[in-house]
Amino acid sequence: MAGSPVKIGLLIPLQKNLLVDYSVSNIPIFQGGNVIGRNNLAISDKRVSRKHVSLHTTVDGSAEIVVEGPNPVIVKSGDQRKKLSTQDKALIVHDSSFLRKEKRHSVEESSAVKRNRHILEDEALERTLLDNDNLEQDDVVAITPGHSQLKPPEVLASCGNTEASRHFSVPKDRLSLIFRLMRVQGIPAWANSCSVAIRDVIQGNVLVAVLSNYMVDIDWLMSGCPDLRKIPHVLVIHGESGATVDHLKKNRPANWILHKPPLPISYGTHHSKAMLLVYPQGVRVVVHTANLIYVDWNNKTQGLWMQDFPWKDQQNLNKGSSFENDLVDYLNALKWPEFNVHLPVVGNVNINPSFFKNFDYSSSKVRLIASVPGYHKGTNLKNWGHMKLRGVLEECIFDKEFCKSPLVYQFSSLGSLDERWLAELAVSMSSGILNDGSPLGSGKPLIIWPTVEDVRCSLEGYAAGNAIPSPQQNVEKDFLKKYWARWKANHVGRCRAMPHIKSYTRYNGQNLAWFLLTSANLSKAAWGALQKNNSQLMIRSYELGVLFLPSTIQDRSSEFSCTENQILNQGERKSFRNTDVCKTKLVTLCWKGNNGIDSSSEVIRLPVPYQLPPQPYTSEDIPWSWNRQYFKKDVYGQVWPRHVQLYTNEDA
Repeated sequence: MAGSPVKIGLLIPLQKNLLVDYSVSNIPIFQGGNVIGRNNLAISDKRVSRKHVSLHTTVDGSAEIVVEGPNPVIVKSGDQRKKLSTQDKALIVHDSSFLRKEKRHSVEESSAVKRNRHILEDEALERTLLDNDNLEQDDVVAITPGHSQLKPPEVLASCGNTEASRHFSVPKDRLSLIFRLMRVQGIPAWANSCSVAIRDVIQGNVLVAVLSNYMVDIDWLMSGCPDLRKIPHVLVIHGESGATVDHLKKNRPANWILHKPPLPISYGTHHSKAMLLVYPQGVRVVVHTANLIYVDWNNKTQGLWMQDFPWKDQQNLNKGSSFENDLVDYLNALKWPEFNVHLPVVGNVNINPSFFKNFDYSSSKVRLIASVPGYHKGTNLKNWGHMKLRGVLEECIFDKEFCKSPLVYQFSSLGSLDERWLAELAVSMSSGILNDGSPLGSGKPLIIWPTVEDVRCSLEGYAAGNAIPSPQQNVEKDFLKKYWARWKANHVGRCRAMPHIKSYTRYNGQNLAWFLLTSANLSKAAWGALQKNNSQLMIRSYELGVLFLPSTIQDRSSEFSCTENQILNQGERKSFRNTDVCKTKLVTLCWKGNNGIDSSSEVIRLPVPYQLPPQPYTSEDIPWSWNRQYFKKDVYGQVWPRHVQLYTNEDA
């Protein structure tokens, strides 16, 4: 409307640690004159006048401050600090555009905001998803020349290393020791460093592909990964039903086989997300967290681990490993119809679980933690679910720094829980021993879960909440309040990419005892519940995850690859002076220790996508539940609930 003031930014309230203070409203800044004082600061301290500071702004990012009140303010920019008394003026230009009102009534620049503004400027904001017409007072805007766009809230909150993933890189021969985050559209390029897309996974001369997942959008999959059309044999193990299955059957290529595993217990699902890709050189094993749909591979925070393994030598055909045993046991539970193929390496073979015993998994440093439906007891009690995790951890020796250290549960769907079962799960998650053989001790868990505001301001707006499908009756139980912690992912640039990743970890500071990347949400169906005086574990669903543990590794000069023309070289990785063996130490990207701890250790940085230690909810934070109504418009001007399209073909 003609004559309406032009809003060009906001003043952001910060705490003393420079984190955003979400309990205080932002102050809109308009082009031209603005008045800041006791009225719009919502404080009762009368040393602050009702008209304490006037701020005259221009669209080029500059602002003139005039102190109107009787008490002075402090302006700080970098290392410069200036006291302004009544009627004094100061000009803030470009690099001093972010102001902070402190308890001492000072106006300061937030260095955290400044750093992040430069990041977004350097990347030219990559992709502006939002329109100024959608701006509301709670959205964050930078007063930056040429960029009056919506600014994500996470860039104003620092966890000590705002750009941790910008400089994160891993030599190719060490990629199997970590997981990677999946690429996200609409975030700065630095946040996608070392990330992975589906075309990076399914590539090369694949002879047989086994794709295991819950949701499968065949129309997107064929367009998003055209190499699939070249694969002679594809088995899709899925959890779909109804019209989607009909669409899959109707539109699948002739060389695709569809299989839905048996679900012997009601309310179970096939939820595992994995791939087995057979090459002339070997097999690629992939465990990840994304459904085979567009939004999961483009808009959400997801994780993926993969490693290539060679064919076994003839003399080692009967030599197995823990990884092989766990993989084949899990594949046997899926009961897919075996099929015969001709492979140039070995001739005619049946593709069944036993076929995957032909590969040498001895180089794997992760453990598989799977769930399969059933009532597991006796010798099978610790084969699946949280009891499998318990059994593996019980065999591990951990440093004393992890004695009684805290736990984190992070996931995207919350089952109907009770305190008794959470205590049962915590026993498994807290398992392990110290060097002297004593138990590691129980850890206190926190649950990382997006708030309503996180979802509202996300890349997808409220639509992101469709993939966080927990009802109000599960989320808003009183006993859960003490567990809630915020989704904070500014160090990897993913605060606005809502998490579909599922992970569990035990930590001390930025050091990790272990880390589990999995498809399993926090539910009895996924993890299992003990029955009959703890002698039986009942599981409803199929799940699959990889457990990262400190391990002893060879100082290998090369690592096997199914797609590289040459064996991978160690590149820039450090060499070890006195030994060919070293012990790994797991840390987050925000870890600031010495990479060369000693000559027998190697630091493995895992891109844990959330802040450690987690930030507990404040009284203002409301956990997201998908069956509540939300009338405050999201970044697209939408309210909730509303229809969300997940499949390319809406009829499916």
